[in-house]
Amino acid sequence: QVQLVESGGGLVQAGGSLRLSCAASGRIFRWYAMGWFRQAPGKEREFVAAISLSAGSTYYADSVKGRFTISRDNAKNTVYLQMNSLKSEDTADYYCSGGQYYGTDGRRYDYWGQGTQVTVSS
Repeated sequence: QVQLVESGGGLVQAGGSLRLSCAASGRIFRWYAMGWFRQAPGKEREFVAAISLSAGSTYYADSVKGRFTISRDNAKNTVYLQMNSLKSEDTADYYCSGGQYYGTDGRRYDYWGQGTQVTVSS
């Protein structure tokens, strides 16, 4: 089993930045691809970004490309989501995910965190 705990959410003005962290414990973190998803009130969960187990590959949703950066530190068992130029439409609960799968389909990730809330005021 892998336990994932997100942190770093909060309230920020439009145009500002936040960095989310996801700390993993349990089975060997470096064996898993990691992803970030988000869910806004009244909307379905959507893919944000993913990073391969070696960090050699990353993938982003078009809506965040150029503004968000996913990274990982396998020595610290942590994956990050740096969010810049935030917009009101980025307001959502953000969830960290992990598993053998690397991609955009949330149903194929094995592990999920509890989420951290991000609110962007305009």
